[in-house]
Amino acid sequence: MRQAVKQIGILAGLLILVCVLCRFVFFQDYTVYVPLHPGVGKMLRQENIEAAVKSSGAFSLKETTFNDRYVAVRIHPENAGTSFMTFNADDEDFSVMEGFRVGRFDTVYDLSTGGFNGDSVVMIAVTLFWLAVSAIMIWHFVQAKGAAFYAYSSVYFAGFFLFALVTGVVMASVTTGHLIKPVQYSMMGIYSTINRASISFMELSAPLMLLFAVLMAVSNIVLLRREGKNLSNMMGLLVSILLIAGEALGWYLFTRDYMGSEWEVRVRSALENTYATVFVYFECMLIGSIACGIRAALHQPERDKDFVLILGCWFRKDGSLPPLLRGRADKAVAFWRKQKEETGREARMIPSGGQGKDEPMPEAEAIRNYLKEQQVPEELILVENRSGNTLQNMAFSREIIRARNPNGRTVFATSDYHVFRSGVWANEAGLPAEGIGSRTHWWFWPNAFMRETVGLLQKRWKQELCLLILLIVFFLALAAVLN
Repeated sequence: MRQAVKQIGILAGLLILVCVLCRFVFFQDYTVYVPLHPGVGKMLRQENIEAAVKSSGAFSLKETTFNDRYVAVRIHPENAGTSFMTFNADDEDFSVMEGFRVGRFDTVYDLSTGGFNGDSVVMIAVTLFWLAVSAIMIWHFVQAKGAAFYAYSSVYFAGFFLFALVTGVVMASVTTGHLIKPVQYSMMGIYSTINRASISFMELSAPLMLLFAVLMAVSNIVLLRREGKNLSNMMGLLVSILLIAGEALGWYLFTRDYMGSEWEVRVRSALENTYATVFVYFECMLIGSIACGIRAALHQPERDKDFVLILGCWFRKDGSLPPLLRGRADKAVAFWRKQKEETGREARMIPSGGQGKDEPMPEAEAIRNYLKEQQVPEELILVENRSGNTLQNMAFSREIIRARNPNGRTVFATSDYHVFRSGVWANEAGLPAEGIGSRTHWWFWPNAFMRETVGLLQKRWKQELCLLILLIVFFLALAAVLN
């Protein structure tokens, strides 16, 4: 994570340097484009157009070009101040006045369009910045291997990569338009595009989010019919309702016509940006969690392990394993057997789990009995029977592993939806390990994974809240500057 932050920081520094050089060093002249109404350009002749400077002294005219769509005049800054330039045609009803402000460092700002000298290069640099940020994020996500993958940074990389990519593509579109058709794509419009980055992402991703919400609701309804009604089994349905309601509220806010004073418009824009930022933040975290969960569930570790850890869960009162726990044990046994066949290495099995209030014995004991039924030698089974949650599973198992082989390689087996969060807890406990996941029913996986995502974020709610506040402040400041 630190390396990615450092790389993005360097890119931001380069972006600022490019902006400074463009505005203060390399691009002192500024070209103003005055649009011509349809039909007027064909009737006008270049020699009939005159440009005059009022309140002269701030800048001078250097070159005038003409076509059917616009008149382009290149001006050169001379002194700090504000001046106006008028365009007149001798034989036609054509008169336009443009205002410009020249800064202390010979920077020119177009009061009508928001353009400035070097604006095209700055926009290209901003576009490349966002695209480079997206490339950095996806590269770090792909390069995270083994135990290093199970980290909150993987969620950030996977989720906010998409936001950076969409922002970069949108910026590339308006920047290309500004280069090809500077009259139609003024800097004022581009400022609005930057200001609405979160809103644009929310609008573009709305179909995907609504489809996901519908699929989540369908799977949750099937789950409720099969497993019964309780709050835990309704997590996916609640998330679906929140997603649909959030998109509907955003659509209402962003499409509603509004009239008011400049101050009221700024306040409304700030509220819209705040809402979009909050929604997009959680949307990106959801996307990142899903991407990490799917990748973790599909991952196949190298068969070079010294320990195979099995995470326990509820089992029947007669000591037999229900499908969920049996699936975990079977996944571990299959890995153990395959590794032995391919490499001859016999890993030690660690069933992990303490005794719950409604359980006749520790979960680890029930798993051990099942492993013995599967012909796993008893001398290879190391029982961890003290833990009460996943973090303790990892911490107490780490003690057993360190006592036997401090440098031993470990793989843990759990349900597919639980692999990523279990890997995060393994890192929290200081146990570098990779995970394998047993399959669960399609209608069970989405709701269970949603609970995993909520649990993952709940663990770091203070850090997530701070990051969210920083993003809100950033976009509010952006709105204040660009409005």
